[in-house]
Amino acid sequence: MRDGASREIITGAQYVQQMTALESDRRARTAFLDLALKITRPGAALLDFGAGTGIDARFYATHGFRVTAYDVDTKMCEFFAEHCRDLIDAGSVTLESGTYPDFLARHRASAIHAIDLVTANFAPLSLIGNLNELFATFHALTRPGGKVLASVLNPYFLGDLRYGWWWRNAPRLWLSGHYSVPGAQAPIVRRRLAQCAAECAPYFTLQNVFRGLPPNKGHRADGIEVAAGHWSKWTQMTTCRFLFLLFEKVQPVSASLPH
Repeated sequence: MRDGASREIITGAQYVQQMTALESDRRARTAFLDLALKITRPGAALLDFGAGTGIDARFYATHGFRVTAYDVDTKMCEFFAEHCRDLIDAGSVTLESGTYPDFLARHRASAIHAIDLVTANFAPLSLIGNLNELFATFHALTRPGGKVLASVLNPYFLGDLRYGWWWRNAPRLWLSGHYSVPGAQAPIVRRRLAQCAAECAPYFTLQNVFRGLPPNKGHRADGIEVAAGHWSKWTQMTTCRFLFLLFEKVQPVSASLPH
């Protein structure tokens, strides 16, 4: 992406073809799914946010999770419904669609507190301009001790230094904590970790950061425990396009905060 943004929306079967063509993307997906299995209990209730074509939802369901999936894109949802038809019919996967504002309003109002883990793979949160209202919704959806595991675009990825758009936006990243570039669906946002932590508060805290790609096949780098300040491993993080962020729900949130 020479200008830092995709000019075409890749969706449905075309998305599946593109996102499974590169070994690096396949390894990144495997690393994310493997991490999701490790951080929550068998049989847990899971929300797959930005579920796309249902590749991840199918994986979770076949590993015993009860999956609710949401995506805003109509073509993605159409492919998802066919790809996961047997699981939907069996009741182990539920697919939600509709506009993003409707998703926020529906779940903020219901406050079901039934989800153990929210996952967001391949950077859907990088298309969200206001993370705070999204994490408020995740807070309403999740049980006490609930977690959010999100893949985000890495603002420190060394591979982006070849592009002019990275250098043009680097001052904004350091001064403001984030920047965005135009995208086909929405502005694509890259955030510093401190900005991510600030935008998820007071609903969640950022607990751990993982490389978005295992260093070698069959291996995954240990995460950086943010609270402990283990930044000696930071150089490992600059060589991957994605970061995996693990957030933990704050209990309770003050009653004075908006619901």
